Amino acid sequence: MAASKVASAPHWANLGENTFVAGIQVMFWVHRVLGRLPFLVCLYPIVFFYWATQSLARRSSLEYLQRLEAASGALGHAPGWRDTLAHFLAFADTILDKLLAVSGALDGRALRIEGEAGLQALAKEGRGAIIVMGHVGCMELCRVNAERQRGLRLNVLVHTIHAERFNRLLQRLNPDSQVHLIQVSEVNPATAMLLADKVAQGEFVAIAGDRVPVRQSMTVPADFLGESAPWPVGPYVLAALLKCPLYAMACVRNAGGEYVLQASCLAEQVTLPRRERQEAMAAYAQQFSHWLEALLAQAPLAWFNFFPFWQQGAPSPGLEQHDGTHH
Repeated sequence: MAASKVASAPHWANLGENTFVAGIQVMFWVHRVLGRLPFLVCLYPIVFFYWATQSLARRSSLEYLQRLEAASGALGHAPGWRDTLAHFLAFADTILDKLLAVSGALDGRALRIEGEAGLQALAKEGRGAIIVMGHVGCMELCRVNAERQRGLRLNVLVHTIHAERFNRLLQRLNPDSQVHLIQVSEVNPATAMLLADKVAQGEFVAIAGDRVPVRQSMTVPADFLGESAPWPVGPYVLAALLKCPLYAMACVRNAGGEYVLQASCLAEQVTLPRRERQEAMAAYAQQFSHWLEALLAQAPLAWFNFFPFWQQGAPSPGLEQHDGTHH
């Protein structure tokens, strides 16, 4: 299995930060002053308008839901337009929970944790790790949970271009947060040295494993919901370089509406043999992909990549160049 180059397609980061941060902030204050029901009354028409006008995001949602249903039967029926609208509404509802989690208004006691014992053991030993995450569920609850755990220090790599304004909003809501957001456009040698120092001090570094970087064009193919897709190699290269364990983590709502934080050790040590380097990276990406598939089979509307995920790198003439769902 060989690495592939991503080229000539609309990149997710170029679709813009159209999450309308100011509008999100206004909606957050509507919730704070009037409660969740008035918030939803205001929110649903906005989401419906966005759903009706953003055909690229709508088609991407349908493609994902169709592949998920074919792979796991998670929905129990053939997806249609109602399911894509429900998908958009689930994302909008999660945006509110992100803000509530960071501001401390979301009750952390409602969070159930599965599989985090390994990370807690590493923290007690003063060892760090790389945590690969997807754009799935409420990642901010993972951050808040990390803050609550004494000695568990989390550094989150975020994309400078598309997330800067949203992350500034999160930091305004909780300026005392101990979770360190590291904004980057690419992982260069200087960034790698910074992260090596963090891990050496027993800290954890979280990095997205489901979006191709802007400038680092190397990817590996791995099957996801029945078809090959390009995956970034950054988490696996970093874990191998820093000689530390590799974990996957996400926080999604279950059928009962309860948030469940799930963590799983993908590898105690990541090894990338020189002669089989690309094949090894692809195997780790496939492992993460399978982990995501199992997660989404239980929470089908928690996937928040509203762009042509499987077509990254392929020419896509005529597709709109905007998508308001990247966070």
